[in-house]
Amino acid sequence: DKSYTLSFLLVFFILILFRPAFSINTLSSTESLTISSNRTLVSPGNVFELGFFRTTSSSRWYLGIWYKELSNRTYVWVANRDNPLSNCIGTLKISNMNLVLLDHSNKSVWSTNLTRRNERSPVVAELFANGNFVMRDSSEFLWQSFDYPTDTLLPEMKLGYDLKTRRNRFLTSWRSSDDPSSGEISYKLDVQRGMPEFFLLDNGFIIHRSGPWNGVQFSGIPDDQKLSYMVYNFIENSEEVAYTFQMTNNSIYSRIQISWEGFLERLTWTPTLIAWNLFWSAPVDLECDVYKACGPYSYCDVNTSPVCNCIQGFKPLNVQQWDLRNGSGGCIRRTRLSCSGDGFTRMRRMKLPQTTKAIVDRSIGVKECEKRCLSDCNCTAYANADIRNSGTGCVIWTGALEDIRTYFAEGQDLYVRLAAADLV
Repeated sequence: DKSYTLSFLLVFFILILFRPAFSINTLSSTESLTISSNRTLVSPGNVFELGFFRTTSSSRWYLGIWYKELSNRTYVWVANRDNPLSNCIGTLKISNMNLVLLDHSNKSVWSTNLTRRNERSPVVAELFANGNFVMRDSSEFLWQSFDYPTDTLLPEMKLGYDLKTRRNRFLTSWRSSDDPSSGEISYKLDVQRGMPEFFLLDNGFIIHRSGPWNGVQFSGIPDDQKLSYMVYNFIENSEEVAYTFQMTNNSIYSRIQISWEGFLERLTWTPTLIAWNLFWSAPVDLECDVYKACGPYSYCDVNTSPVCNCIQGFKPLNVQQWDLRNGSGGCIRRTRLSCSGDGFTRMRRMKLPQTTKAIVDRSIGVKECEKRCLSDCNCTAYANADIRNSGTGCVIWTGALEDIRTYFAEGQDLYVRLAAADLV
């Protein structure tokens, strides 16, 4: 039927003509996004949206990425968090092989800051399905937002070191619930010494330690267990040392966020929910999860009163303070080590001590580890580096044992060196 075909074609052309601009996830080098145009980029799959926003109490404008379909706006990345646009005039475009954000006087308030290179093919900016905002040419990524996290870790993002570019990707909180500028709280991977560990910092001071990666999880974040819809991974090789996670069920959203109040949180959203569900947060208990809640050679246990306890074979350094329930001074040995004839006490379900000065050898097992510790007069404790397959690898501590706690069900074995007289 001719008229049917004609009307179908007419509708088809009208749809193409008035195709909504916001269904596109790419910005070409001839296009721009402006606040006034209201245009946004939307990721394939419709999960993420990139555009301009302002927070409820502010007249300042930001370029950011948020979940498109959630009723309560959840931002996952902000480009110009510390250089907001002062009014509602702003333009994002590609200029000289860089993404730039221009204010009302055409001054750049944010840029990808790449050094000029030979122009081989046209450059485009693209919002990917996983929320990564990328500037690329036909052959490679030139810049990506995943390398510059704000306060949120999304699936497939990496937290930690890229050893080739020497970039450490870490999280920094918002200043307040309504102010996306850089806050006081950060979450960083330390790979300089010992085993890689994450530290939660407030103004640069450590407030919580993740514990080392034990092959399954970070020993200080025991709630992050195996889930059917999530896979965790810790990569440690010559190119990078980084933590990442993936979702195996696309209808569930999960993210790790660092809150301006000082908590690291895993939040999960399922289609049946109207709000984010707090899956876990760290520090959990403000008695034992706080960094060095109990001093050297003591461990924190929420089920004892007081919570600080000396390790077997140790006694409080300052009894008076200890009796006043101030355990920060820690404990000292009852009997000095003799170097020969020493033994070990086994502490179960522990968060391993800080590994900054620890020595790691992944090629030997726990028996060999014990021998090596005994043959080094400075060795104070040892443990497995990896708890999988009944335990592999060896970590040896040579200094004071600090920031230890015990868990009800998780944790791992720690073997602390004692003089023969203190082995009961």
